[in-house]
Amino acid sequence: MSLGETALAILVLLVAPGPTNTLLFLAGTERGWGRSLRLIPAELAGYLTAVIPLMLVGTGLLARFPALEPAITILAAIWVAILAVRLIRPSKATLADAVVSGRLVFLTTLLNPKALIFGLVLLPGPAAPATLAVFAVEVAVVAAGWAAAGAVLAKGQSGWLLVLRRVAAVWLAVVAATLMLRGLSA
Repeated sequence: MSLGETALAILVLLVAPGPTNTLLFLAGTERGWGRSLRLIPAELAGYLTAVIPLMLVGTGLLARFPALEPAITILAAIWVAILAVRLIRPSKATLADAVVSGRLVFLTTLLNPKALIFGLVLLPGPAAPATLAVFAVEVAVVAAGWAAAGAVLAKGQSGWLLVLRRVAAVWLAVVAATLMLRGLSA
């Protein structure tokens, strides 16, 4: 694929709702857009920590050990389910009770199934520095967009935070169940 085609494929996958985007959206509702931008380095670090090794050795490793892919998928499903439980608990949540931290974003992104697609399909082998730069910029732009969407939706609606957390938790539960089924059927 050309750099433009790769960039478009990366963008489409990044924009799709998933665990990390859900957290960034929620961060936007919790703390506003500007303060949510501080989470972008954690997301980028999570993706690069997962993607670079996959780019370099992932295809060969999965060919030698095919059971790794469903195991990774099940691990990701368990993590997403834990996130869902953390968000749905009817705690004494207020706007001051931010649940989205840099550590949470990093771990979620590291285990995000999208990283497998990036590392094994869209960026396999030693990718050109320009391709990795495009990937990094797109990660930052999409993350900022999800955080902005959360901030706009929650602006002046402090009572919505618990509702948004529960909606996010339900979505994450659906993602977790889908991943678990995929991992168990492989």
